[in-house]
Amino acid sequence: QVQLVESGGGSVQAGGSLRLSCAASGYTYSSNCMGWFRQAPGKEREGVAVIDSDGSLRYAESVKGRFTISQDNAKNTLYLQMNSLKPEDTGMYYCAADPYRYCYASHLDGDFDYWGQGTQVTVSS
Repeated sequence: QVQLVESGGGSVQAGGSLRLSCAASGYTYSSNCMGWFRQAPGKEREGVAVIDSDGSLRYAESVKGRFTISQDNAKNTLYLQMNSLKPEDTGMYYCAADPYRYCYASHLDGDFDYWGQGTQVTVSS
């Protein structure tokens, strides 16, 4: 059974940084796609960044240059380094995994099989 557990959320002031982690377990496929999503209160969930096992990356325009997605395949852990945080980055951040495919454009739209429970990020002005 695939499990995803996020950690690292918290409260920071605008301009600050946070690093989110997502520990994945339950699969050892050679090709996979993982990603980060967020959802602010009253808004739809949006894709933040995705990465596949070949290292291919995609970012939402709103976070390019500020956020960096990475993964440690040996540890089955996904990361999201968030710098220059803005109040509009506030929301619940979710980790997602597709153990069966490399990343496609649809993944940034939410085309994933498994989701974590989320970790809250709050950025104050």
